[in-house]
Amino acid sequence: MISAGEFRNGITFDMEGKVMQVVEFQHVKPGKGAAFVRVKMKDVINGGVTETSFNPTAKFPTAYVERKKMEYSYNDGELYYFMDGETYDLVPIDASALDDSFKFVKENDVCTIMSYKGKVFGIEVPNFVDLVVTATEPGFAGNTATNTLKPATLETGAEVKVPLFINEGDKIQIDTRTGEYLGRAK
Repeated sequence: MISAGEFRNGITFDMEGKVMQVVEFQHVKPGKGAAFVRVKMKDVINGGVTETSFNPTAKFPTAYVERKKMEYSYNDGELYYFMDGETYDLVPIDASALDDSFKFVKENDVCTIMSYKGKVFGIEVPNFVDLVVTATEPGFAGNTATNTLKPATLETGAEVKVPLFINEGDKIQIDTRTGEYLGRAK
Protein backbone atom coordinates (compact mmCIF):
# COMPACT_ATOMS: atom_id res chain seq x y z
CA MET A 1 0.00 0.00 0.00
CA ILE A 2 1.08 3.54 -0.71
CA SER A 3 -0.37 6.70 0.78
CA ALA A 4 -1.07 9.83 -1.27
CA GLY A 5 1.50 11.67 0.84
CA GLU A 6 4.20 9.34 -0.58
CA PHE A 7 3.34 9.99 -4.24
CA ARG A 8 6.27 10.77 -6.56
CA ASN A 9 6.47 11.11 -10.34
CA GLY A 10 6.30 7.72 -12.08
CA ILE A 11 4.73 5.77 -9.19
CA THR A 12 1.95 3.39 -10.29
CA PHE A 13 -0.98 2.51 -8.07
CA ASP A 14 -4.36 0.79 -8.35
CA MET A 15 -7.37 3.11 -8.05
CA GLU A 16 -10.85 1.62 -8.42
CA GLY A 17 -9.51 -1.22 -10.60
CA LYS A 18 -7.52 1.09 -12.88
CA VAL A 19 -3.73 1.30 -13.01
CA MET A 20 -2.74 4.94 -12.58
CA GLN A 21 0.70 6.52 -12.91
CA VAL A 22 1.58 9.82 -11.22
CA VAL A 23 2.59 12.39 -13.84
CA GLU A 24 2.77 15.43 -11.54
CA PHE A 25 2.06 15.93 -7.87
CA GLN A 26 1.96 18.85 -5.48
CA HIS A 27 1.62 18.88 -1.70
CA VAL A 28 -0.66 21.79 -0.73
CA LYS A 29 -0.92 23.23 2.79
CA PRO A 30 -3.53 25.99 2.73
CA GLY A 31 -3.66 28.61 5.48
CA LYS A 32 -7.00 27.23 6.66
CA GLY A 33 -8.13 23.64 6.48
CA ALA A 34 -6.33 20.37 6.05
CA ALA A 35 -3.40 19.69 3.75
CA PHE A 36 -4.02 17.77 0.51
CA VAL A 37 -2.14 16.35 -2.45
CA ARG A 38 -3.02 17.59 -5.94
CA VAL A 39 -2.21 14.86 -8.48
CA LYS A 40 -2.13 14.70 -12.28
CA MET A 41 -2.28 11.01 -13.18
CA LYS A 42 -2.43 8.89 -16.29
CA ASP A 43 -4.38 5.67 -16.78
CA VAL A 44 -1.59 3.44 -18.13
CA ILE A 45 -4.00 1.04 -19.86
CA ASN A 46 -6.02 3.50 -21.97
CA GLY A 47 -3.86 6.64 -21.70
CA GLY A 48 -6.43 9.03 -20.20
CA VAL A 49 -5.05 11.84 -18.01
CA THR A 50 -7.00 13.19 -15.02
CA GLU A 51 -6.35 15.64 -12.22
CA THR A 52 -7.69 15.20 -8.71
CA SER A 53 -6.91 15.91 -5.05
CA PHE A 54 -6.37 13.36 -2.28
CA ASN A 55 -6.12 13.44 1.48
CA PRO A 56 -2.41 12.71 2.24
CA THR A 57 -3.45 9.72 4.38
CA ALA A 58 -5.51 8.05 1.60
CA LYS A 59 -4.03 4.63 0.85
CA PHE A 60 -3.90 2.76 -2.47
CA PRO A 61 -2.52 -0.66 -3.44
CA THR A 62 0.75 -0.42 -5.35
CA ALA A 63 0.47 -1.59 -8.96
CA TYR A 64 3.49 -3.42 -10.30
CA VAL A 65 3.85 -2.86 -14.04
CA GLU A 66 6.12 -5.49 -15.56
CA ARG A 67 8.55 -4.25 -18.23
CA LYS A 68 10.31 -6.86 -20.30
CA LYS A 69 12.63 -6.44 -23.27
CA MET A 70 11.57 -8.56 -26.24
CA GLU A 71 12.62 -8.79 -29.86
CA TYR A 72 10.04 -8.04 -32.55
CA SER A 73 9.86 -11.09 -34.86
CA TYR A 74 7.02 -10.69 -37.37
CA ASN A 75 3.36 -9.82 -37.79
CA ASP A 76 0.50 -11.99 -38.98
CA GLY A 77 -2.50 -9.81 -39.74
CA GLU A 78 -3.63 -8.16 -36.50
CA LEU A 79 -1.13 -10.07 -34.32
CA TYR A 80 2.48 -8.99 -33.79
CA TYR A 81 4.88 -11.62 -32.44
CA PHE A 82 7.65 -10.80 -29.98
CA MET A 83 10.34 -13.24 -28.82
CA ASP A 84 11.45 -13.48 -25.21
CA GLY A 85 15.27 -13.44 -25.28
CA GLU A 86 15.57 -15.76 -22.27
CA THR A 87 13.01 -18.48 -23.03
CA TYR A 88 12.73 -18.00 -26.82
CA ASP A 89 8.94 -18.10 -26.48
CA LEU A 90 6.91 -16.15 -29.05
CA VAL A 91 4.32 -13.84 -27.50
CA PRO A 92 1.47 -12.63 -29.74
CA ILE A 93 0.34 -9.04 -29.11
CA ASP A 94 -2.77 -7.49 -30.63
CA ALA A 95 -2.35 -4.45 -32.88
CA SER A 96 -4.50 -2.39 -30.49
CA ALA A 97 -1.63 -2.41 -27.93
CA LEU A 98 0.71 -0.72 -30.42
CA ASP A 99 0.96 3.04 -30.66
CA ASP A 100 1.81 5.22 -33.65
CA SER A 101 5.59 5.06 -33.05
CA PHE A 102 5.62 1.32 -33.82
CA LYS A 103 5.69 2.14 -37.57
CA PHE A 104 9.44 2.81 -37.15
CA VAL A 105 10.20 -0.69 -35.78
CA LYS A 106 11.65 -3.31 -38.10
CA GLU A 107 12.08 -7.03 -37.51
CA ASN A 108 14.67 -7.99 -34.85
CA ASP A 109 14.44 -4.60 -33.07
CA VAL A 110 14.21 -4.85 -29.28
CA CYS A 111 11.17 -3.22 -27.65
CA THR A 112 9.97 -3.02 -24.05
CA ILE A 113 6.69 -4.87 -23.46
CA MET A 114 4.60 -3.45 -20.58
CA SER A 115 2.05 -5.65 -18.82
CA TYR A 116 -0.07 -5.62 -15.68
CA LYS A 117 -1.19 -8.90 -14.15
CA GLY A 118 -0.20 -10.73 -17.34
CA LYS A 119 -2.18 -8.43 -19.68
CA VAL A 120 -0.07 -6.52 -22.21
CA PHE A 121 -1.21 -2.91 -22.52
CA GLY A 122 1.64 -1.16 -24.27
CA ILE A 123 4.94 -1.33 -26.07
CA GLU A 124 7.81 1.13 -25.76
CA VAL A 125 9.90 1.35 -28.92
CA PRO A 126 13.52 2.59 -28.94
CA ASN A 127 13.66 6.41 -28.89
CA PHE A 128 16.02 6.55 -31.87
CA VAL A 129 16.23 4.18 -34.85
CA ASP A 130 18.41 4.04 -37.96
CA LEU A 131 16.44 3.27 -41.11
CA VAL A 132 17.19 3.17 -44.85
CA VAL A 133 15.31 5.50 -47.21
CA THR A 134 13.63 3.30 -49.86
CA ALA A 135 11.83 5.96 -51.91
CA THR A 136 12.23 9.73 -52.30
CA GLU A 137 12.76 12.29 -55.00
CA PRO A 138 16.42 12.60 -56.04
CA GLY A 139 18.51 15.26 -54.30
CA PHE A 140 20.60 17.88 -56.04
CA ALA A 141 23.98 19.36 -55.15
CA GLY A 142 23.62 22.72 -53.46
CA ASN A 143 20.29 21.94 -51.78
CA THR A 144 21.71 22.47 -48.30
CA ALA A 145 21.25 26.25 -48.09
CA THR A 146 17.57 26.14 -47.16
CA ASN A 147 15.84 23.93 -44.66
CA THR A 148 13.17 22.74 -47.11
CA LEU A 149 11.88 19.21 -46.55
CA LYS A 150 10.56 16.51 -48.88
CA PRO A 151 8.66 13.26 -48.18
CA ALA A 152 10.61 10.01 -47.95
CA THR A 153 9.46 6.40 -47.46
CA LEU A 154 11.54 4.28 -45.07
CA GLU A 155 12.24 0.54 -45.10
CA THR A 156 9.43 -0.04 -42.56
CA GLY A 157 6.90 1.71 -44.83
CA ALA A 158 6.70 4.81 -42.63
CA GLU A 159 6.80 8.20 -44.29
CA VAL A 160 8.81 11.13 -42.88
CA LYS A 161 10.01 14.54 -44.02
CA VAL A 162 13.73 14.75 -44.84
CA PRO A 163 16.05 17.49 -46.19
CA LEU A 164 16.42 17.81 -49.97
CA PHE A 165 19.95 16.33 -50.03
CA ILE A 166 18.82 12.88 -48.76
CA ASN A 167 18.68 10.20 -51.49
CA GLU A 168 17.34 6.66 -51.81
CA GLY A 169 19.60 4.20 -50.03
CA ASP A 170 20.77 6.73 -47.40
CA LYS A 171 20.60 5.53 -43.80
CA ILE A 172 19.04 8.16 -41.53
CA GLN A 173 18.28 8.48 -37.84
CA ILE A 174 14.66 9.06 -36.72
CA ASP A 175 13.27 10.14 -33.34
CA THR A 176 10.37 7.69 -32.85
CA ARG A 177 8.63 9.94 -30.30
CA THR A 178 8.13 12.78 -32.80
CA GLY A 179 8.74 11.05 -36.15
CA GLU A 180 11.35 13.65 -37.06
CA TYR A 181 14.53 13.28 -39.08
CA LEU A 182 17.59 13.79 -36.85
CA GLY A 183 20.47 13.29 -39.28
CA ARG A 184 22.38 10.73 -41.25
CA ALA A 185 23.15 7.51 -39.39
CA LYS A 186 26.77 6.74 -38.67
